[in-house]
Amino acid sequence: MKMTETQFNLIKAQLKKLTSQPCFYQRKLEGIDIDQIQSQEDFEALPFTWKGDLREAYPLGLQAVPDEEIVRIHSSSGTTGTPVIIPYTRQDVEDWAEMFKRCYETAGITNLDRIQITPGYGLWTAGIGFQNGAERLGAMVIPMGPGNTDKQLRMMMDMKSTVLCATSSYALLLAEEIAKRGIGNRIHLRKGVIGSERWGEKMRNRIANELGVQLYDIYGLTEVYGPGIGISCDHACGIHVWTDYLYFEVVDPKTGKNVPDGEIGELVITTLHKQGAPLIRYRTHDLTRVIPGECPCGCPFPRIDTILGRTDDMVKVKGVNIFPSQIEELLTGIEGASSEYQFMLDHMNGKDICTLFVEANDGANRYELEIELQNAFKSKIGISVNVKPVSIGELPRSEKKSTRVFDNRY
Repeated sequence: MKMTETQFNLIKAQLKKLTSQPCFYQRKLEGIDIDQIQSQEDFEALPFTWKGDLREAYPLGLQAVPDEEIVRIHSSSGTTGTPVIIPYTRQDVEDWAEMFKRCYETAGITNLDRIQITPGYGLWTAGIGFQNGAERLGAMVIPMGPGNTDKQLRMMMDMKSTVLCATSSYALLLAEEIAKRGIGNRIHLRKGVIGSERWGEKMRNRIANELGVQLYDIYGLTEVYGPGIGISCDHACGIHVWTDYLYFEVVDPKTGKNVPDGEIGELVITTLHKQGAPLIRYRTHDLTRVIPGECPCGCPFPRIDTILGRTDDMVKVKGVNIFPSQIEELLTGIEGASSEYQFMLDHMNGKDICTLFVEANDGANRYELEIELQNAFKSKIGISVNVKPVSIGELPRSEKKSTRVFDNRY
């Protein structure tokens, strides 16, 4: 993605400010003459910022303004290791709300909608991000948070919610519960804004069909504001990203070199306006590509592809790299398989053993499904697996993110 003159000037000003005061980036960029950065190529020679850098800065080492300018903090949702703390100024909160409002508008959501928010509140950025954007839009918010499915459905019916904000896992759980209880005629949803985890086409179609809604992928991460830095449009051909607030690169995960538009690589983000905790060339671990050309929707902002996986999601089995996205793509082509699966890795008697648990659609011949999946896995991914078809609903559902790959070898 080519850097615009405006983006370059904003980044240059940010770099000068950060290197002229005691803060994380003054230390990170020590020895680099910012005045010598005169082009996009010069910028691309700067070192990356890694998640490990952010953890080492715990608790407030990333803070780049005085305490009196910080109005809140958020933290990454990871459950292991040192958390990452991101401080926000009032302007950061305003900018985030404005980006999120733009997401809702891109999805055709208006101030006449009633937006039911199911992601978590608190330290996590999700719930509060959805709410701030909705309030900026002027829409009614039903701030449910996660869990308590009975109450979720009661409020959805009584408040006549028209928009559902959720993880794909919880949207599927709600869709299944609505069908199970036979209350579809009392649901008024028309759109779903789905984020926080990768999901396949088969799962998307199930949720859309069962809820009767149009779905939109929203993108974001706690380190860079939170959800709301990009969203898909009605044409569902990529995620529009807000390049007036952020600069995006896609790099080769191994070499760190920028790849041409259209090629898959790791997304790297630089903030253009963030005050509390600016980030320079932050490696997200998310795999995507820049989609060349203009979108049919007419939105002037560029697009990245829906997130294809993460560099740290990969597992290696018998020399073969496996990403969850490969399994999801494989399941899309198997008629008798649903979207829900778990992939288990164990080490027994000196060998790696792979087991794929997959929910079989009603009426599917399980023996034939087992053979078809074994053959597809071997031919398309390159390893042998044991396939265990199970009934719809037998695999656990999550109110947050679902874990689909379990590596029990170590």
